Amino acid sequence: MNTSFTDNYDRAFLLDTMMGPNAMRITEEMASFLPISPGMRILDLGCGTGISSILLAKKYDVTVFAADLWISPSENAKRFASLGLDSRIFPFLVDATKEIPFAHEYFDMIISVDSYQYFGTNEGMLPKLLPFVKKGGLVSIAVPGFIQDFPEGQLPMEVQPFWTPEWYFYSCSWWRALWEKEPGIAITVQREMNSCKQAWDDWLQSSNPYAQHDIAMMEAGAGKYFNIIQMVGRKI
Repeated sequence: MNTSFTDNYDRAFLLDTMMGPNAMRITEEMASFLPISPGMRILDLGCGTGISSILLAKKYDVTVFAADLWISPSENAKRFASLGLDSRIFPFLVDATKEIPFAHEYFDMIISVDSYQYFGTNEGMLPKLLPFVKKGGLVSIAVPGFIQDFPEGQLPMEVQPFWTPEWYFYSCSWWRALWEKEPGIAITVQREMNSCKQAWDDWLQSSNPYAQHDIAMMEAGAGKYFNIIQMVGRKI
């Protein structure tokens, strides 16, 4: 998979800002399957430190609304301004489970990279988000998951010592079944992403304490059961 923008980006910056498997690399692959054109308005929901937003603004010349619950908009604003992107990326504090402070039919696209699994594993989230997307617009997510469904209590031995319910890892078929319950979208893409291993390898090189904790998990072999799932739905 060609992720040349990420490959050539400031490595130290990425290692310092990652909050999980390299979101810039994942976004670059995900975006290659989306009809993005200059001037679009895109909501990056659960943007973290905004490296997904930076990729979209710099590579595709779109306007990005970078919304997150955990990283303050003031912190992100300073980061975007330092890169000369303060007129193209606008940071917001948003809790997707509560009121979403945007106009209806405002966005050409909503994306979510390595965050939708925290708030979107229920039947209510898609119908909550769709009013904010123009008719014919897209909702695209990339979420970490498992390569197959594992019955409760039957996770692989390599995974068991590290697993917690807060992972929210599911299979491709699980996500499709959830999205097929929403009549307001047509699923246009569902796939396992090629950048999974490389995005995880990038993350493990970060000095972030969570990354250091994950090294033991990956060395134990848990990663062979992981994937990153891309889902895209078009608003009908």
